[in-house]
Amino acid sequence: MERRTSTLALLCVVWSAVAGIKVDIPQDQYEFARGDNITLPCTFQSALSNPILAVVSWSIGENVIITHYHPNGVTDIKTEYQGRVSVDANVNGGTGKADLKLSSITTADNKKYECQVQNPKDNVGKDADTTTLTVLVAPSKPICKIEGTASYGQNVSLTCVSEEGSPPPTYKWNRYDVQNNPGAFPPKTTEKEGTLFLYNLTKETSGFYICTSANKIRSASCNLTVTVLPPSMMSIGSTAAIIGAGVAALLLLIVIIYCCCCRKKDDDKENYAMAPVGDEESVRNGESRYGDGEKSKHFDDSSANKTAKPRDDYEERSERNYDRRSDYDDRRSDYDDRRSDYDDRRSDYNDRRSDYDDRRSDYNDRRSDYDDRRSDYNDRRSDYNDRRSKPSDRNERYDDDRHYDDERRHNDRRDPRYDDDRNRP
Repeated sequence: MERRTSTLALLCVVWSAVAGIKVDIPQDQYEFARGDNITLPCTFQSALSNPILAVVSWSIGENVIITHYHPNGVTDIKTEYQGRVSVDANVNGGTGKADLKLSSITTADNKKYECQVQNPKDNVGKDADTTTLTVLVAPSKPICKIEGTASYGQNVSLTCVSEEGSPPPTYKWNRYDVQNNPGAFPPKTTEKEGTLFLYNLTKETSGFYICTSANKIRSASCNLTVTVLPPSMMSIGSTAAIIGAGVAALLLLIVIIYCCCCRKKDDDKENYAMAPVGDEESVRNGESRYGDGEKSKHFDDSSANKTAKPRDDYEERSERNYDRRSDYDDRRSDYDDRRSDYDDRRSDYNDRRSDYDDRRSDYNDRRSDYDDRRSDYNDRRSDYNDRRSKPSDRNERYDDDRHYDDERRHNDRRDPRYDDDRNRP
């Protein structure tokens, strides 16, 4: 009884497998390199050995990209896939195929594809199956950068990034010392997603660091040179910067002082030009700003009072007069300097004037020479005209002689009888 039950169950499984359609894609995922021409296989089994009508289609999600109709062989292809996609279908017989062909694949083809086979008389079973296409792209040459200052006691990070790569590449850092020998990383060094973190830099941290970016296709690398400067070099750089700043400040101070001195000199010149003439004369003659009467009165009062205060007042005024005299002498010296500068410019003007006169005289000489040559040309021209007129005179004499000879020959040829008749009365 149990054996009969097992046999019936097996027959039911075989019948269900044969009675319904079954579509199958061998692998759940396919990987190909970018730019390859590929084929995604799809097979099916049907209860109908020779179906009257069958429809084979491939789609991405709900978007059907190609449809093939059997037996008339008509194929519909979506516009954006024209020229890149086709179906290799064989529907005759209980077992068939419906392979999808794609050419020049790109990363945009990284999608999930579905194969479906439909028979109007065989709609029981599994009529579709799916697979995933992964387009592999070799990693591009990575870009290595150093972030931070490579000096003693500082922390820096070395970054490594490839702009392309499918599947996403993995990164690996290696270190080589100055003798190009492989070496270990400094203590506390960490690496995460292509970034290498270096802490508390020392002289031993210096060396060559190489980053390798790799995936299933191939690998690419880039390198960095890390040179850690010792503290003495850093201090020398700081000292040089401080000295440079001090020199710049000193130069700026000198310029300011020079400008102030120039401005004070201009103010002194202006005061000298505006000073009253009378005061200058009185200072130059050594006279006091007081008149003779006032001076006598002042000294009379000082004699009468017999005190030291008027004397002190006089000495103070004398000192003021002396200062004014000194200021006048300075202005006088400045005037003399300006006078000398004026004389120098005047002399320079006279020299230029003399040079102009010399050039003017040279021009007149050349003009005279030109006139002489022009006169000589006119003389030669006149002589040429005279010689040209002589052939005309000779031609006239030649014509006269020729006329005379013709007449004489004519008379010689004339008949003598004619002359006798003319002479007869």
